[in-house]
Amino acid sequence: FVQQTEQSLQLMTQRALEAESNVEKLKQEISILQGELESSRVENKNLRAGQTTNLGATKHNIDFALQNLHKITASVNLSIRQLASGAESLHFVAEVLKSTGKISEVEAEQR
Repeated sequence: FVQQTEQSLQLMTQRALEAESNVEKLKQEISILQGELESSRVENKNLRAGQTTNLGATKHNIDFALQNLHKITASVNLSIRQLASGAESLHFVAEVLKSTGKISEVEAEQR
C-alpha cells in the first residue's frame, strides 16, 4: 500500500511539474502576443492619426492576436486547474502517508 501510494505521489508530482512547465510556456506566449497586440494598437492609433498603413492588415493582425490570446487564456486556465488538482492529490497522499505512519506507530507501541 505504501509503495502504491509513493508511486502515486511520484506520478502526481510529475504531473504537477509538467503543468507548471506548461504554465510558464504559456505565460511566455502571452507576453509575446501582448507585445504584438500593443504593436497593433499603436499601428491602429497611427492610422487614426492619418498616417498611411494598410487597414486590412492591421485588422487582421489584431484579430489574429486576439484569437491567440483567447486560445492561450483557455490553455492557461486548463493548466492551472490541472496544477490545482495535482496539488490536491498530493495533499491527499500526504495525509494518507501521515495516517499510515500513525498506524505504524500504534502497531509498534502494541508490541
